[in-house]
Amino acid sequence: MGESDIGYAIRLLHNGYAVRRRGWNGKGMWLLLQTPDQHSKMTMPYIYMEYPKGHPSYPEGSRVPWLASQTDILAKDWELVE
Repeated sequence: MGESDIGYAIRLLHNGYAVRRRGWNGKGMWLLLQTPDQHSKMTMPYIYMEYPKGHPSYPEGSRVPWLASQTDILAKDWELVE
């Protein structure tokens, strides 16, 4: 696996980092991994997409569940959000 494939992105998520793709049409959004705790309604970890406040699509910000497309899975443009 290369340094910018989906495996790289998943490893970063598991280590608490945010990731995104350079090739995404929507800019200014990223992915995070949520690990449930005793107060969560979810029982398994899941990945969600976060839009920051001021984002053109979601001015108040938003968090939504994320599901990878085949394009996302095969992409080589994953990067760490700093």
